[in-house]
Order: sequence, then C-alpha cells, then structure tokens
Amino acid sequence: MCISDQPASPLPRGRLAQYGPWAVVTGASDGIGRAFALELAAAGFGVVLAARGKDRLDALAARIAAEGGFAPVVVAGDLATDEGVAALCTATESLDVGLVVCAAGFGTSGPFLDAEEANERDMLRLNCESRMLTTHRFGRRLAARGKGGLVLMSSLVAFQGVPRTAHYAATKAYVQTLAEGLARELAPLGVDVVASAPGPVASGFAARAAMTMGRAEKPEVVARQTLAALGRKTTVRPGLLAKVLEGSLSLLPRAGRVRIMEQVMRGMTGKGHGEESGRRA
Repeated sequence: MCISDQPASPLPRGRLAQYGPWAVVTGASDGIGRAFALELAAAGFGVVLAARGKDRLDALAARIAAEGGFAPVVVAGDLATDEGVAALCTATESLDVGLVVCAAGFGTSGPFLDAEEANERDMLRLNCESRMLTTHRFGRRLAARGKGGLVLMSSLVAFQGVPRTAHYAATKAYVQTLAEGLARELAPLGVDVVASAPGPVASGFAARAAMTMGRAEKPEVVARQTLAALGRKTTVRPGLLAKVLEGSLSLLPRAGRVRIMEQVMRGMTGKGHGEESGRRA
C-alpha cells in the first residue's frame, strides 16, 4: 500500500511551504489529480497519492522519486466507500499533513431518467459523501495543527442547473457550497479553503462521461492556478476558457444560464453515460 522509505519530513518551498510538509491528493492517478500531485512534488512536498488504480499510482510515485522528489506514499482504494476513506486516514496518521486536494470524482451525461441508478448513486457517494468525510476528517487535523489548506474541486456547472448532466451538476453545486461555507468557518482556525471551478479540462473525464469537448484546458493549468489562489480567493476559475464562460454567463438570470448550459450540453453529450478520471482509477 505504501512507499515510505524516507526521512521524517520533506521541505516544501515557496509560498505553499506554509502548509507543508505533506499533501494528500485524491484522484491522483489521472487528469487534474495527477497534475496537482506533480505540482506539489515539484514544490518540495511529500505527497500522498490516493485513487483506485494502484499500478498508475505506483508509476506516478516512481516518476516523482526519479525526478528528485520526496518518495510518495501510495494509498490504493475506493474512496466511494467508508473503508476507502478510513484507509486513507489510517495510512496518513503518522504524517504531518498540511494540504489536502480533493480531486477524486466522476460525472455522467445524458437524460437523467435514462441513467443507470447504481451509477448515479456511486457518483453521489464519491462526489459528495466521500468529499464530506475526507474534508471533515482532515479538516479536524488541519484545525488542530493551527494551519492548513483544503482544495475542493468544483466546476463551471456548479452555479446553475444543467440539463443533460443534471445530477453531476448537482453534486458539484454541493461541493461549491461546502467550500464557500467552510472558507469562512475555518479561516479563524488557520485553515484556507478554495473551490476550484474549471470549465472543460483535457483529461479522461470527457470520454468516461460520454462528452465531446472542442476546447479544453490543460490539467497542469488548473492545478497551478488553483494552488496560486489558495489562501487568496474562495473560488477560482482556472484557465482562460473558464473565465470567458463565467463572463458570458454572469450577467444572465439563473434561468437564462440554465437554458444556455442546456444548449452547450446538447452539443457536448451523446446518449452514453460514463465516468470521470479518478472514479475507476
């Protein structure tokens, strides 16, 4: 489960060093989570890599170590289950975790009534329940040490209902609202919280969610700009595309945004349903 033959504590560098020395990244085997792990390792953090796909986690850990980074800790498990969240907490008990990036999640698309109920329930558990448990347990640890950072992955779709991906958008609305509330609640305890709400991202999400994306942001841009916003903003919309879409939608009433996003999703979605990178990783 773990790769941890190493000194007691890494030495993060730069502005993020205030949160160090260890960072937990969920959904680290692919896409945005992987990009966060590489950025944090390059900044000198010891990183805990959590996802389902052990082979990909081991490969990422080997790459980080080979590039001179602090040897990561690998925790392979299903974070959509209580056992998976408990295993992550147990594996990090001896580490001074100061930064947690919750990037594990997946999405579905298409008419809600055509969706597979079990798949929608799994998405709800991973995107919401698991996010709540991870944030609650690590949030307590960060508050007890008097400093820390929490990154919660929201989405452009979190700010209005979105036909043809209605349930996925609803799970992201939960994450966005949770982050906004916790940012105020945890600030006096020394814990910074940021919601990252990108637009389309070039990762495994599109194929697994049965979407076709014309323009998409690089995961590295999302990770870099999100970390730069931690401690400075409550919500960040990383990447030019997210900012352009925000600007075009922000002046519309909520009902208008719903209608616009419906047209956008009609152009992006087919009949299938799928999963985002991180869910089966």
